[in-house]
Amino acid sequence: MAKEKKLVESITSMNEDFAQWYTDVVKKAELVEYSSVKGCMIIRPYGYAIWENIQKELDRRFKETGVENVYMPMFIPESLLQKEKDHVEGFAPEVAWVTHGGLEPLQERMCVRPTSETLFCDFYSNIIHSYRDLPKLYNQWCSVCRWEKTTRPFLRTTEFLWQEGHTAHATQEEAEARTEQMLNVYADFCEQELAIPMIKGRKTDKEKFAGAESTYTIEALMHDGKALQSGTSHNFGDGFARAFDIQYTDKDNQLQYVHQTSWGLSTRIMGAIIMVHGDDSGLVLPPRIAPTQVMIIPIAQHKEGVLEKAEEIRGKLGAFRVKVDDSDKSPGWKFSEQEMRGIPMRVEIGPKDIEANQAVLVRRDTREKIVVSLDEIAEKTGELLETIQKDMYTRAKAHRDSHTSTAVTYEEFKQAIAEKPGFVKAMWCGDRACEDKIKEDTTATSRCMPFEQEHLADTCVCCGKPAKAMVYWGKAY
Repeated sequence: MAKEKKLVESITSMNEDFAQWYTDVVKKAELVEYSSVKGCMIIRPYGYAIWENIQKELDRRFKETGVENVYMPMFIPESLLQKEKDHVEGFAPEVAWVTHGGLEPLQERMCVRPTSETLFCDFYSNIIHSYRDLPKLYNQWCSVCRWEKTTRPFLRTTEFLWQEGHTAHATQEEAEARTEQMLNVYADFCEQELAIPMIKGRKTDKEKFAGAESTYTIEALMHDGKALQSGTSHNFGDGFARAFDIQYTDKDNQLQYVHQTSWGLSTRIMGAIIMVHGDDSGLVLPPRIAPTQVMIIPIAQHKEGVLEKAEEIRGKLGAFRVKVDDSDKSPGWKFSEQEMRGIPMRVEIGPKDIEANQAVLVRRDTREKIVVSLDEIAEKTGELLETIQKDMYTRAKAHRDSHTSTAVTYEEFKQAIAEKPGFVKAMWCGDRACEDKIKEDTTATSRCMPFEQEHLADTCVCCGKPAKAMVYWGKAY
């Protein structure tokens, strides 16, 4: 019992200190280890297995839309980076520079990619010549480097893993359609696979990506009421094409500039999984993304036939990602460990269960225990995992909806931000000055102008001028 109690006590309660709870979970669930490289994390096998499942499912969805994978260099010459002024200025504070090759100073310094727009543009300028060469639908899986002042595992690190899609199109309409299509891919993936409901919308000009004409985002709400930008899709128009001279000859033999998009989702989404679904016992993983969906825990495994029966059950559950914990730890410790690691379901099997031709299925999310016949265990396991997946989404959506307020006056807005953690919906005039004032007064930022607009009032919540859009506001990671 002492060991079991110690394992649970090693996690700070999320209501006591949410930031410490998060740190405890990523460490105790063995997702990451801190690195001797400041601001960088070591992703441990269990954490990386979750990322591999994310990568596998997203990659499949990308390819269904015609996207192909490529790989770009990790270094960008300074002269190449300087070709797009707004883009450079947006990333300048975060860029890591390489100035020496071995012992020799470089003739031109190079940055470690913070993102790869300039590399793709340089590439496209060399391979796109005719309308027959379009569209180009490329993506790369890689790491990027951004010199962050404050870091936290998954949420903000100096180096992180992601994918970045970069496409080139003949027309603005095609580029816009692709930009929205990829945002929908992200939203569907997060809702269907990660059980995280998303708000889809457009970023304000202040919050859009450096060099983009428009940025679309999916925004999630964490358990503590803070927002997390979970994936973005950008329409670049022809701005990068003009800077990098990416032209093609159209069907009328006229030179035209291409229109481009870019879209990305990173290991930051793993922080969302932790903070949306986790509890005071550790991780709670959605079944579709969990590296291990079912853990079989033999009870009194020293007794004859117990381990053999556990292995027999594993064979019956071959359609799922399943393991048997046959270590010499106590059952109670194994239960705590399974819960800490967020494994969606466990199967308890002991001598009395074998005698009754049954097993006990235990849900990680609710801890509900269900006795099932061994003859039906495969069918019941499949049904229960689907139920867990759906229930996790339903709970996350209910939490988001119950933590979304509406404000019409500025006093209501400030009170909601101060006293009600979560999103606040309010009207906005479109003026940057109001956006800046709101941030200065409340530390809240505009999260997005949702596609599904609501008319809450005729005037801006901040200045009282005619309103142009309804905006989701909130404090964010």
